[in-house]
Amino acid sequence: MKTKDITQIALVAAIMCVCGPISLNIGPIPVTLTNLVIYIALYITGMKKTLISYIIYYLLGLVGLPVFSNYGSGIAKAVGPTGGFLAGFIFVILIGGIMMEKTKLRLLHLLGLVVGTWILYLFGTLWYVRGAGGSFAAAFGVCVAPFILVDTVKMLIGMAVGLAVKLRLKKAQIGA
Repeated sequence: MKTKDITQIALVAAIMCVCGPISLNIGPIPVTLTNLVIYIALYITGMKKTLISYIIYYLLGLVGLPVFSNYGSGIAKAVGPTGGFLAGFIFVILIGGIMMEKTKLRLLHLLGLVVGTWILYLFGTLWYVRGAGGSFAAAFGVCVAPFILVDTVKMLIGMAVGLAVKLRLKKAQIGA
């Protein structure tokens, strides 16, 4: 791996650590900026580096750094009722990243982010039902419904910002 790659990975992981804890509590699942950082990073650094950055972020949270929502951390947070969302971000990175690497069509990039996010929703909701109990329908009401609009806006912002930064980095001959 080149120094530039290591630097990009470290910067994205650091941005995740700064933005991930910033949360808006609207119920048992807070709105965070983690997925916005992921959407932007996928454009700028690509799937592989974004995935490595996320794994670093996740491991830092597991060992006790307060980088998860509401400045949470630890294994209990990762395996608790909302932990499926932390693990589920990997689906967003893989599916969104594959679509971004396989095509230049922005509509398909958005489709990849939407599909990845919906798999995140499904995974996180099933995990929540397992951990907190209750029905899938009730969990959908607290784990998915409040986030559809805000996450769609985050996808569009992430795509716009990510693409703009990527183009500027490329123009400056320092981009991927």
